[in-house]
Amino acid sequence: MTMFIAILSAAVIAGTPLLFATLGEVFTERAGILNLGVEGMMSVGAVVGFMVTYSTGNLFLGVICAAIAAALVSVIHAFLSISLRVSQVVSGLTITIFGTGLSGFLGKNFVGLPLKNKFMPINIPLLKDIPIIGSVFFKQDILVYISYLIIPILFIYLYKTRFGLNLRSIGENPAAADALGVNVYFLRYMYTIFGGAMAGIGGAYVSLSMSPSWLENMVAGRGWIAVALVIFASWDPVKAILGAYLFGGVQALGFRLQALGFVAVSPYFLSMLPYIFTILILILTTIQTIKKHRSAPEQLGIAYDREER
Repeated sequence: MTMFIAILSAAVIAGTPLLFATLGEVFTERAGILNLGVEGMMSVGAVVGFMVTYSTGNLFLGVICAAIAAALVSVIHAFLSISLRVSQVVSGLTITIFGTGLSGFLGKNFVGLPLKNKFMPINIPLLKDIPIIGSVFFKQDILVYISYLIIPILFIYLYKTRFGLNLRSIGENPAAADALGVNVYFLRYMYTIFGGAMAGIGGAYVSLSMSPSWLENMVAGRGWIAVALVIFASWDPVKAILGAYLFGGVQALGFRLQALGFVAVSPYFLSMLPYIFTILILILTTIQTIKKHRSAPEQLGIAYDREER
């Protein structure tokens, strides 16, 4: 039972950076912008968060700067995709390459340096004493608790407010939204930047809490998994938490098996588990989507041109 609880708790930790990035990508894609640059934005967030925290000793300042840095990178994607109407796939891939390279360049003098402080677990009184659930969910650090709070806020925003209605409309039918006075270009910019900021926070969590250090490519494909999780979650912020913790659990299980010395299983195979699982889930999700007639936002990945209305 102790090992089971430890794996579940590790799943929450491993799933938190995925959750932040996925929530941001849900909103970006709901606005009709496909962002394949999440990996690059997470990498920038990870290195900037570590650099600022290492230099100042302030963890929260590190997270804020990570969000700002990734948001600034997302502005490039927004400009290319929205203003210049470049292929969003090409733009996103370019941002991933750019962000990964930029993070390696910025962090070259910080590789291997120990971080004196990191986000530590905070036990929530009373809730921590709930059997199993308390140990898994309520003995975590502050960023995990913030992720708990963000989910209902984003759900209410998306489905219960006029702002959320406008968001969904610009992803489904931007011409109709534009005709009703909704500023499609401005909102697409804002939600692309929001998605970038969330990816930056996810990256900062990796370098400030999960592995308090900086190593090049330490994001290790989490941005790509986040893009896949958006499909798994059917573009719904609540379902995103299930997907993030599920994938985090697979990753945590792989690490746990390696730590236990399962010599019969190749460590390379165990490292592949999250990505194999990603492929399987995408296949199953696609089948379910076809059966239930669920689909992505109608105008996802399609540049809007007011003159073509």
